[in-house]
Amino acid sequence: MNSRTILELKAVSKEYKDHQGRFFKAVNNINLTMNEGECVGIVGESGCGKSTIAKMICQFTDVSSGKIIFRGKDHVTFRKRDFYKNVQMIFQDPLATFSPRMKIGTYLIEPFVNFKILTKKQALAFSGELLEMVGLEKEALNRYPYELSGGQLQRVVIARAIGIKPDLVICDECTSALDVTVQQQILNLFIKLREKTSFSSLFITHDLAVAESLCDKIYVMRLGEVVEVLSGGPIVTDAKHPYTKKLISSVLSVDEKGNGLGAIS
Repeated sequence: MNSRTILELKAVSKEYKDHQGRFFKAVNNINLTMNEGECVGIVGESGCGKSTIAKMICQFTDVSSGKIIFRGKDHVTFRKRDFYKNVQMIFQDPLATFSPRMKIGTYLIEPFVNFKILTKKQALAFSGELLEMVGLEKEALNRYPYELSGGQLQRVVIARAIGIKPDLVICDECTSALDVTVQQQILNLFIKLREKTSFSSLFITHDLAVAESLCDKIYVMRLGEVVEVLSGGPIVTDAKHPYTKKLISSVLSVDEKGNGLGAIS
């Protein structure tokens, strides 16, 4: 693995104003480093600031203080076109990603045409290959979103995200809207595609078992702050912070030996 840093958050905070006009920090003084080819996890309960971090990295919301460095430069100095060609995001609800009137093929070719990577004809042919790569038939190109299941739609979303070969893929609870069996299929697909294309990934989840199975490094968040960073090894034996241990105790899938959380088989 190339150890060159691709993403770095330096003392990043985000403030919002509540309905009474008082400011509060949704994210407070976050420091995070990701190297090329790494899968870094952010875990924590709902409302701890995980998704806010993703939104700041993707420039969907501004940073209140601190800096986000991508490829050695402040991420806001990139042209939006160049930035989104290299950073892609996979959201929690796949159906919300699609226009109900747009066929799957039209959805898939958009980034290739918009970024002038391929002609429309070339993009359509490559989109068929992408569908096969994620375990779908080429015939799905002519279908509408309502004709596919949630798991199939998430496969399409993943195909589009990795198709333009971004440097970084951000997954924000990308399996939590799916049933357990489909979750496992999507996670196994994600692992397979990472091995094949070596993209860097930020995986945001409330599920410690998923993070342990996928990630090289895990940042545990509570109330907008990082309370522990875990790297390698089983979470059950490596966790030191009381909050992390509390999260572990709430997971019902701990294996008999207590060595790991065992999410993916």
